[in-house]
Amino acid sequence: MKWHGVFPAMTTAFHPDLSVDHGFVGEHASWLIESGCKGLVCLGSLGEGATLRTPEKLDILRTCIKAVGPKVPVVAGISSLSTAEAVELAKSAQDAGCQGLMVLPPYVYSTDWREMKAHVDAIFKATPLSCMLYNNPIAYKTDFLPEQVAELASEHKNLQAIKESSADVRRVTALKSLLGARLNLLVGVDDVLVEGVDAGATGWIAGLVNAFPKESVALFEAAERGDKAKASAIYHWFLPLLRMDTVPKFVQLIKLVQQEVKMGHERVRPPRLVLTGHERDEALATLKHALAHRPTV
Repeated sequence: MKWHGVFPAMTTAFHPDLSVDHGFVGEHASWLIESGCKGLVCLGSLGEGATLRTPEKLDILRTCIKAVGPKVPVVAGISSLSTAEAVELAKSAQDAGCQGLMVLPPYVYSTDWREMKAHVDAIFKATPLSCMLYNNPIAYKTDFLPEQVAELASEHKNLQAIKESSADVRRVTALKSLLGARLNLLVGVDDVLVEGVDAGATGWIAGLVNAFPKESVALFEAAERGDKAKASAIYHWFLPLLRMDTVPKFVQLIKLVQQEVKMGHERVRPPRLVLTGHERDEALATLKHALAHRPTV
């Protein structure tokens, strides 16, 4: 598969009883692709993957694959407390029809390189699917250093991309220096997109794209072709919203934005709760200003 362009880290829609709303999930998936996104990443942090049971995860993957068709890559987020469970999910994602995997370190338990390498090694070996390593030391407390990523890439041909979410754009240049074109580098934090592309990133695993896909695609494409004037104009408008992707309640914030633009609902599964009070008022004020100045793309 091609790890290039804008890939939404999809949110997961829920009914009032907090069961998965497959009707909307399919509608949302189709809308994102029709708006110019190149594929879908499901079951990640923004998709509240940690609150989903394995059968629910597989049903979400099947819903998205059915909605967008076999030519559009659907990528399954592979995260688990145990290596065995992660391997089983990877195999099941392949059986469901996924074209790629986003491979995470185990959440909760974070330790040394020997153990973290063994965990991701097992997932890479579980299927022949194209894999993207997810490096997010801020959230998962495991940091895959450039030299370690290079080691993994030398041992696994199906490791073909990395989602770099350290928020340090120097990581992109370090990876490019070590690996050249061996791996596709994708920005994983919304508010460093332009800087990441300038440093050599070829894709964006985006969050606010769930509500603003056309603007997200226009921003990425302008940055990639070096149209600094257009990229700067969209980025300046978008940044207050993009920063919602960088805080602990990013799921609640992005789902609230979806609700306000009539493309989703703010419902989340506990332990998350919908925003209230000052947090909610501040988010809505930011969104109101953005909508009043929304650019034409």
